[in-house]
Amino acid sequence: MALPRICILGLGYIGLPTAGMFAVNGMPVLGVDVNSAVVSQVAKGGVHIAEPGLRTVIQAAVGSGALRVSERPEPSDVFIIAVPTPLTAEKRADLSFVEEASSMIAPCLAKGNMVIVESTIPPRTTEKTVIPLIERPGLKAGVDFDVVHCPERVIPGKILLELVENDRVIGGITAEAARRAEALYRAFVRGKILLTDLVTAEMVKLVENSFRDVNVAFANELSRISAVLGINAREVISLANHHPRVRILDPGPGVGGHCIAVDPWFIAECVPNEARLIRAARAVNDGMPAFVVDRIIARVPEKAKVALWGLTYKADVDDLRESPSLEVARLLREGGFSAGLFDPYVRNAPEIEVATLEESVKDASLIVLLVGHRDFRFINPRVVAPLVREKRLLDVKQFLDRAEWEAAGFICH
Repeated sequence: MALPRICILGLGYIGLPTAGMFAVNGMPVLGVDVNSAVVSQVAKGGVHIAEPGLRTVIQAAVGSGALRVSERPEPSDVFIIAVPTPLTAEKRADLSFVEEASSMIAPCLAKGNMVIVESTIPPRTTEKTVIPLIERPGLKAGVDFDVVHCPERVIPGKILLELVENDRVIGGITAEAARRAEALYRAFVRGKILLTDLVTAEMVKLVENSFRDVNVAFANELSRISAVLGINAREVISLANHHPRVRILDPGPGVGGHCIAVDPWFIAECVPNEARLIRAARAVNDGMPAFVVDRIIARVPEKAKVALWGLTYKADVDDLRESPSLEVARLLREGGFSAGLFDPYVRNAPEIEVATLEESVKDASLIVLLVGHRDFRFINPRVVAPLVREKRLLDVKQFLDRAEWEAAGFICH
């Protein structure tokens, strides 16, 4: 029996690793992306994403001939849509990439094919947007071809590991469609595969990230309350977490990434009157960069220079999507302050002027640590001290060794 030909549309954080995993497990894969630079790079076995192990997987997949790349899809047995769904300024899902991918699939679709949507989407998007764009006379979804939603559930920095080990949820237009998709993903998934219907599968991913967003919002709200009361929020949380049924998360400068900061809005978009807690959590987390800026302004002279350490949305990755650190920088500059931006993981970001460590702190009145990159632990405060205008450190994550920085003469907040 011939192996199914797989066509994956979108070679980003999800599409490229997924293409690599299917290919190194023996499936013939065509990776499609409208970005010609990405296609050219992957065709040579390269990657445009900093992800542990990914380059090795792609080199093996391309080298074996199992993975080819193109800017256009070809007739295949399985089509996987793995394109982004950004958030519009109105806090609604931008489905333009999903619509474009669906329209590209339509001319290639044949009876017996399967279309899998991995992109994160609002409930009923597969039914109301994807299916109408790919159906045509003689090709009816659920009768002539299968449609499935299988949301990704991975985190940057551990994508390959979690693609293999995490449980997967698969929702099919029919029960048989879900079972067919299960057999396909078993090529590399070791976790449980849980089968359901289309709309439930669409909702599951959004619920997972909304749950996390609400929990982060509670911690962030505690940090604001504690600031008013003049107490340490992290100490409060640490002590409260000694209760056997309490597990409060750590507060921070906001929520970033293309999941937690975005997905709750997809639920609120569909049911705005019912999603009151979800909307409130988003307001708390979206307001944290402004809260951090207020804390900065209270500690530096007017129009001073501030060094911001950590620009990515989480530690030890290069992902800048929805990063609250960038919002902190924007708000500071709007207020007339200058900001020296330093992040050891950010190298090729044309829209951001990233300084060296020395450049970021030169003549700065305050250093603000926003992200707990492990590299920051190796910075010697005695080397930094002669470069700054004022020896002040605001450690938003309480990540650095406070005693070491105070010994170097810094006032730590």
